[in-house]
Amino acid sequence: MSVAVCPACVAAPDAEQQYDPGSIPTHHLVLPTIHCAACIRTVENTLASLPDIRSARVNLTQKRVAISATAGADPSPWIDALAKVGFEAHEIDDQGPPAGDDYILHLGVAGFAMMNVMLLSVAVWSGAEGVTREFLHWISAAIALPAAAFCAQPFFRSAWPALKARRLNMDVPISLAIILACGMSLYEVVQGGQHAWFDAALSLTFFLLAGRVLDQRLRRAARSAADNLSALEPSRVTCVEDGVRRSRPIAEVRQGDALWIAAGGRVPVDCTLCKSTAAVDRSAITGESDPITCAAGQPLYAGDILLNGPHTLSATRVGEDTTLRRIAQLVATAEAARGKFRSLADQAAAVYTPAVHIISAAAFLGWLIATGDIRMSLNVAIATLIITCPCALGLAVPAVSVAATSLLYRSGLLVKSDTALERLAKVDTVVFDKTGTLTERRLKVPADMTEAHRQVLRAIAEASQHPLCRGLAKTMTDVTPAHLEAISESTGEGVRALWGDTEVQLGRGSLAKATVFQVGDVTYEMASEEQMLPGAEASVAELKARGMDVWMVTGDSGENADRIAGLLDIKEVRANLRPEEKIDLVKSLQSNGATVLMVGDGLNDTAALAAADASIAPSSALDASRNAADINIVSGDLTKIATALRISRAARSRMLENFAAAGIYNAIAVPIAVAGFATPLAAAIAMSASSITVVLNSQRGMRA
Repeated sequence: MSVAVCPACVAAPDAEQQYDPGSIPTHHLVLPTIHCAACIRTVENTLASLPDIRSARVNLTQKRVAISATAGADPSPWIDALAKVGFEAHEIDDQGPPAGDDYILHLGVAGFAMMNVMLLSVAVWSGAEGVTREFLHWISAAIALPAAAFCAQPFFRSAWPALKARRLNMDVPISLAIILACGMSLYEVVQGGQHAWFDAALSLTFFLLAGRVLDQRLRRAARSAADNLSALEPSRVTCVEDGVRRSRPIAEVRQGDALWIAAGGRVPVDCTLCKSTAAVDRSAITGESDPITCAAGQPLYAGDILLNGPHTLSATRVGEDTTLRRIAQLVATAEAARGKFRSLADQAAAVYTPAVHIISAAAFLGWLIATGDIRMSLNVAIATLIITCPCALGLAVPAVSVAATSLLYRSGLLVKSDTALERLAKVDTVVFDKTGTLTERRLKVPADMTEAHRQVLRAIAEASQHPLCRGLAKTMTDVTPAHLEAISESTGEGVRALWGDTEVQLGRGSLAKATVFQVGDVTYEMASEEQMLPGAEASVAELKARGMDVWMVTGDSGENADRIAGLLDIKEVRANLRPEEKIDLVKSLQSNGATVLMVGDGLNDTAALAAADASIAPSSALDASRNAADINIVSGDLTKIATALRISRAARSRMLENFAAAGIYNAIAVPIAVAGFATPLAAAIAMSASSITVVLNSQRGMRA
């Protein structure tokens, strides 16, 4: 059957999409050990090769995979198949994302153990000999061995399945270095040797865990916008059965059921209006500025709000067929595609992992052949593994990300994605939604209104939580508000109050054609006009001055869109767009080589926000839009978009510099280690110096 993804499809049935029931995810698996784009490719390719699976999409932020499969398929073979390629997997409840691993405890223990072992090592480095040195080594072993066994578990849990599947990831050389360093150190202590690597092993563990904690801090800020769309869908609905109203879970609603919706209620599933005429707020779905009027027999869509009522509706599309669920599906698909972004850290790991193994193995074999001393050869191999120091690589991106995101937050911008800065730094095209992003509706005070009534109007507008009323109150700061009593507000009816003995009301008039203000028997009709949001003109002008291509898209009419675009000097305008058409525009720009930043606030922008290379949502955006976006403008100032672009480019430069510094360090340190000149003291100093250099460089130039 065919399903219109958006209400506008009713007006253009030829644009409807063919609905495939098999495209709906039937299972979700949690994948706690995935952490990069290579993991995503391996998981998706493995699942795609299985007979019952139509498609699989991995969400890296949530660490789970959504699988579309034939009806009644058993997930057990899928879990076994993933285990064979080195990934732990198990089923989860669809209601929420799995919790991420917590590295804080491991980091704290590693830091405590590292500092204590370092204190003991200072005495050894200072020349302690004989029994004193052996005693200090044994105390170090007593601290380091249990600490390393506990603190390095995140690396072991990732490396072991990879090795069983004959795969390499960045945690394999890390785990190998920690195990060999601790094992060889214990052997040296038992044999009464001079050198032990306990301090180096714990330093390695601590700095790498610090990088994981910084990375996790960013990931936890990100949620799935597709999941958040469920907030617009009520959990229970009121059904009419034999003239009696009964509350039922939304999952039990079937096609043809009669639903009763009160004024101000949100339509739970796609329906048709049974009788009378309804005033409908469809702004969440289409972005249209003004409410619309629906007659009996006309369709209503999940997510619509009834401004009058109550009304009886007949369900037409339920479950996964509804407008909200289809938009959620578009968003989930776009989020999964973005998850395949190959970050600088992933690219570095792809080169680093095999290189370290090859160099360390070559050093071991070379010294073994040259000397025949396996003990010395192992020491050289361990020195090579440790001194190549993945600490600097592990901190290169997270340290910059945290410095930049902290600066952006102080500037009024909240970063929610761990790769947002890298993607934002490459942007050359900015696509703005119009309504709610660049413009807002404002009520106009009638010229013939008396001063006393103006005072009442300001008072009742200030008492409302509706955006139109709040905006009206801001324009009336020169008016002294009157004293009102018995103030109450209800969705669909507006605000009521008493001014002395006179009843006053501010709300929608008949069929939502206009906002009316009533003072007793006096009625004022208040027209609304679309006005530019503060900072919109300056933001667009600054982006164009930076060489950006600026587009504007909207679900509004072409005439209104052209007027706003003219005021902002935006040449590229697309009007009357449905949600999937906004995605098509973004993908079209991307296919032509553009790197797209999407700025939007509505539910109809959510999928486009997820599909763009990077995305920003204002503070006034819906929850789903804010969660789909990489960055939220907390301050509400659109000129901060240019600030975000500038800081992201500076951040990417720092990341590249950090990788260059790590590369130079390794170019110097590796020959020293392979030549057999690296002592535990040299390794500890080198690791600390490289890590501190990376952290300090990450702070450089990070100014608002």
